[in-house]
Amino acid sequence: MCGLVGMLTTNSNAEHFVSAIEDGLPCMRHRGPDAAGTWNDNDVVFGFNRLAIIDLEHSHQPLRWGPEDQPDRYALIFNGEIYNFVELRAQLQAAGYEFKTSGDSETIVVGYHHWGEDVVEHLRGMFAFVIWDTQTRTMFAARDQFGIKPLYYATTPAGTVFASEKKSILEMAKPLGLGLDLDRRAIEHYVDLQYVPEPESLHKEIRRVESGCTVTLTPGGNVEAKRYFKPQFETKPVPKGSEQDLFNRIAGALEDSVEKHMRADVTVGSFLSGGIDSTAIATLAKRHNPNLLTFTTGFEREGYSEVDVAAESAAAIGVEHIVKIVSPEEYADAIPKIMWYLDDPVADPSLVPLYFVAQEARKHVKVVLSGEGADELFGGYTIYKEPLSLAPFEKMPDPLLKGLRKLGQVLPDGVKGKSLLDRGTQPMETRYYGNARSFNWEQLQRVLPWAKPEWDHREVTAPIYEVSKDMDPVARMQHLDLFTWMRGDILVKADKINMANSLELRVPFLDKEVFEIAQTIPKELKIANGTTKYALRKAMEQIVPEHVLHRKKLGFPVPMRHWLAGDELYGWAQDTINESQTDDIFNRHEVLEMLKEHRDGVSDHSRRLWTVLAFMIWHGIFVEKRIDPQIEQRDYPVKL
Repeated sequence: MCGLVGMLTTNSNAEHFVSAIEDGLPCMRHRGPDAAGTWNDNDVVFGFNRLAIIDLEHSHQPLRWGPEDQPDRYALIFNGEIYNFVELRAQLQAAGYEFKTSGDSETIVVGYHHWGEDVVEHLRGMFAFVIWDTQTRTMFAARDQFGIKPLYYATTPAGTVFASEKKSILEMAKPLGLGLDLDRRAIEHYVDLQYVPEPESLHKEIRRVESGCTVTLTPGGNVEAKRYFKPQFETKPVPKGSEQDLFNRIAGALEDSVEKHMRADVTVGSFLSGGIDSTAIATLAKRHNPNLLTFTTGFEREGYSEVDVAAESAAAIGVEHIVKIVSPEEYADAIPKIMWYLDDPVADPSLVPLYFVAQEARKHVKVVLSGEGADELFGGYTIYKEPLSLAPFEKMPDPLLKGLRKLGQVLPDGVKGKSLLDRGTQPMETRYYGNARSFNWEQLQRVLPWAKPEWDHREVTAPIYEVSKDMDPVARMQHLDLFTWMRGDILVKADKINMANSLELRVPFLDKEVFEIAQTIPKELKIANGTTKYALRKAMEQIVPEHVLHRKKLGFPVPMRHWLAGDELYGWAQDTINESQTDDIFNRHEVLEMLKEHRDGVSDHSRRLWTVLAFMIWHGIFVEKRIDPQIEQRDYPVKL
């Protein structure tokens, strides 16, 4: 694991930018507290911060490798883990290649020499890497299929720079001649969706390499992107009588994935929320580490904590369990720090408890497993049942649909049946845009008066829906979530918040081999018997304790609705709005009115308010420079 920075210069003057790269490394010190280093030739400067997990003594970066007749031909910087590196290493050794380390990093560069750009098809893991070929003078970069590990880039007059975190690029803005204007389109997308969708960032000139993509670049050239991961959820039913074979293959693939995700030269723990996803991972992990430590978090408010059910699950599978309770005061105090670590705001209140449980876990372990991705791969969100409830609308003639649509529009909010009419008379492409749905158009205009209808969520989702037009409705929703909610919210917080604590998070559900099976599950075995993730639940019957199999999903619920209306956070929210210098973006008066309406019980604006508040804190840190997130600065123990 590491935080990487790499720059391909325009005028072969790389030595002039070594100090800029060095200036961009300290702000992501949390990604690699174990070592730091730089390397350059005439065209390229590479820098890294390393969190040592595998081959602690030898796999330092930037890593140099070359065949016998071209020693040190390649330079690599890499963030992530390759879980099948042992198998790939043996395969490449059989092809005649020699290795100088025992780690996974070298496997990537040797594989690139052997397979070229197709190396990404062989990698089973989470990764963002950049390779420089000193012979062809070509830079090659890639991200893993799902986007577990981030990779930002900016093309400037001085050259193109890549980094694991946007703040590193911001640190180098002046010597690179990089503009720092905000992207208003990205701001509207953020307010609409609660996260900034790839490939955007809130700064116009800084973009992200998309999940499942590779890029190539030569000196003075443009970044050329290519998608290699093209998921295709199948719609064919499983042959009658072969369902159990499918369930067995799911269980086998997940068990193999957890085994490989346990590969490390340091102690591995597991997050445990009490639901089927995290309990399955922890149960399988215990087979490889009998002394497994599990971690969870919660709040003192009743109904907003999984502490008890997580403890029950921990006792059932026989693991030691550690709990962190978060107070409202701790919550508010941590928000600026968390927004700094995020680079761009994510309006997900569960970020804060995740930060504290990661902080607690890092006192005991260096790596944790978690259950992210199970809902998207196996059909776990309750909203995935919607195509079943709306199926009767599909059989109605167009005139009747139009009439029902008009009826739904005139019914007052809160009237029973209005939501059903609104959603049932719309095509999926209009009604479903992921799990983050808080602002309607009128509410958006209220706080964001300059918002443009052509910049709404459909601008983001339409190209994704076009790809899935031949899939069944449930598969289309899963496919959309893979490219929106999961990579925009779930995986951003999983990576950024855990790395904020120098803790590596591994997600065994988001594994290449697990996905190969998951995408073959028909909708009848995802949503069945009144439950979600039916096939996964059946597969886990012999693994997960009985009381967990059908438990309602909670995750890390946060009592934000209550706190923003009460003494816990109302005053904090009011001060945040009044002090923010974002009048060119938000209508301050309307935001304050929305806060009062929420306090008075007129409407539950908690998600909408949190979206605006998170942006205001972010803006106060990165634009106004008014808010000090109070990030601890530490020296590197090793500098190479």
